[in-house]
Parts: sequence; C-alpha cells; structure tokens
Amino acid sequence: MLPVIAIFDVGKTNKKLFLFDEQYNVLFEKSECFPETKDEGGDACEDLQLLTEWIKTSLHEVSTMKDVTLKAINFSSYGASFVHIDREGRPVAPLYNYLKPYPASLKQQFYDSYGGELAFSMHTASPSLGNLNSGLQLYWIKKQHPELFDKIHYSLHLPQYLSSLVTGRRYSDITSIGCHTGMWNFSQNRYHEWLYREGIINKLPPIFPCDQSIRTEYQNKPLLSGVGLHDSSAALIPYLANFTEPFVLISTGTWCISLNPFNQSPLTAEELKQDCLSYMEYRGKPIKASRLFAGYEHEQQVKRL
Repeated sequence: MLPVIAIFDVGKTNKKLFLFDEQYNVLFEKSECFPETKDEGGDACEDLQLLTEWIKTSLHEVSTMKDVTLKAINFSSYGASFVHIDREGRPVAPLYNYLKPYPASLKQQFYDSYGGELAFSMHTASPSLGNLNSGLQLYWIKKQHPELFDKIHYSLHLPQYLSSLVTGRRYSDITSIGCHTGMWNFSQNRYHEWLYREGIINKLPPIFPCDQSIRTEYQNKPLLSGVGLHDSSAALIPYLANFTEPFVLISTGTWCISLNPFNQSPLTAEELKQDCLSYMEYRGKPIKASRLFAGYEHEQQVKRL
C-alpha cells in the first residue's frame, strides 16, 4: 500500500482534498462547494456542521481506500474566522462571516480605548477591517453577547479547528494569529496588550509550532497531523523552500494577494491606507502583502450575469 499525505484546503468557495505520495505527486483530488447558512442576525455564513461532516466523511473515505495508507494530514483554510467551542470541543456559535458588518459605535469605542485607529493599525500591521480583524470578533462577542462569551472555552481559527477534529487537541498557530487579526503586536513580537486587558487571552489556546506535527491515531492506526495553516501563508512555503532569488507570490482565490517575503520595511501609514498589511509566515517572520477582492467580485458579477 502506498503511503500518502492528506491535505484539506478549505476556501471560502471551494473545499478541496488532495492525497500526495512521498514525491508530492497528486494521487487523488476532490472538490466540493457548499451552500451558506445564516447566523442569528440573518447574515450569510459558512455552514460549520456541513463542513465538519464533510471533513469526517472524506477522511473515512481515504481510510477505506485499498491501495493507499494514510500517514499524515494537514489543513489550510481561509483566515479571519473563529470557531468558538466549549470544554468538550463543541461549537457554541456560528462561524461568523468576516464580511459581516461591524457595529460602527463599537469599533469607535475599541479604537478610543486602544490608542486610535492609525496607531493600532501600525502596531498590528493591518488596516482597520471590521470583522476581517478577527480579534475584534471576540471583542464584539464580549461586549454585545456576554452570555455567549461565557460559554466559550476556546476560540480556534478555522484551520486549527479542522486539525482538532482529527487530533482532539486545541492549539493556536502563528500564521492565523498574524493574519490581519488585530491580535499580534508586530513591533513587540507578542500578543497585543488589549487581549490581556479584556480577558480575551484566556480564550486562546497555546501556540503550537506549525513546522512540527502532532502524533495521534485514526481508526487505531498512527497518524501525524499538522496544526493547520492560514492558506495564504501556506501557499508561500514551497516557494520559500525552493527559491532564494527575490520574488513576489500572487495567491489567487476569493482574495488575490501579492506576498513579498523580501521587503522587511515596516508598513507606513500610506501603505495601510492602500490596504497593505503584513502576514506572518510559518517561522514567525512578517511578510508584506497587498490585496484585491477580485475573486469575490468575479463571483458576484458571474451571478449577476
């Protein structure tokens, strides 16, 4: 039986499963699109139950294949999306869409409390983006839905939630934390002070190194699992491993993102105004980036046509 690695690549539109052999040849691939559901406020969001069932069903399908044996697994997924779980690992809230409108008064209250919008954006290497700054989702829950906040044991970014379905362990990951979340102070290279002041830091599980694996079992067989990666940061890894000459990687999907691993200058106020930001690559190094919402726009115009 051929040893294989399974990779789940969960995008906003397409959910994909790949099986790779030890030479990184793709042996199997499948793709699914799921209808969205709605959260309690009537806003469209990912159907978390449907996604969870698809992951489990697909994993079972791989385990029953006659000619391959599953040795390792990892997950990449879009960012700015938290799965809020209780102590048993059960989701206690919808997977809120990062396009969900953020209350203007609450946003103003937040920035008034933490040094102003520009200073905060400079420290966290991201423009002010509402729910796309996923840390502010937790601030919104604490301030406007305290009963839900009390139910949350851990808030996992989506890649780490998917990994926990296999390992049963809950971790955070630097590529998800460092992806326009408003949670990481890039100048100090640590969590931002506001998370401690608001008592939100206790809702975040420990950080696991994304270049290490978790030893687990699936159907009584040993399995190595990654902790999960933010998809744009994951896209950089093979290029960083194989190229030393400077390059810019254009990662396309719902967002078209230009990532420059070779520009180490801090973000300027002007760059932030033009929607530039920094991502965190898997070794904890900032990656300068610019974004265009081109994939989403394409999808909307196709629907209109």
